[in-house]
Amino acid sequence: MGNLTEIFNKYPDAQRDNLIPILQDIQKKEGYLSKESIVEVGNYLNMPSSKIYGVATFYNQFKFQPDGKYHIQVCRGTACHVLGSETVLKELEKQLKIKAGETTRDGLFSLEVVACIGACGLAPVITVNGEFHAKVDAAKLAAIIENCKKQEAEKNEERNN
Repeated sequence: MGNLTEIFNKYPDAQRDNLIPILQDIQKKEGYLSKESIVEVGNYLNMPSSKIYGVATFYNQFKFQPDGKYHIQVCRGTACHVLGSETVLKELEKQLKIKAGETTRDGLFSLEVVACIGACGLAPVITVNGEFHAKVDAAKLAAIIENCKKQEAEKNEERNN
């Protein structure tokens, strides 16, 4: 057992019915379920990794890649849906070249669909690392993404000086 020992210690006589709580604890600690962690859980519970992966993919709460530096959540609640959040999601997928649940290759952006952010008066709304952006459209999305890239370039420039 690698870095998951403290989680496994919470479940000393673990059985299959402990699988979901163990996976939830791992995701809480690491932010996602890595291939390595799934293998470790399989070894601990004496279950094939494929079975664990199959169970985990059934639930949309589990992620299999870390979030990007800029984690974008798209609200799909009723108000946002009515006011165009599906178009917002498609536009983000096009601009970032990823689908919901994925992270860009450079690790800069990740995209998640959420049921409701609770900011219905701002619809359609997205958050970037928890910061709200109201009444978004294609032009606003392009500006938001460009701003994130610019911030990242400035951080990299500061580190190199």
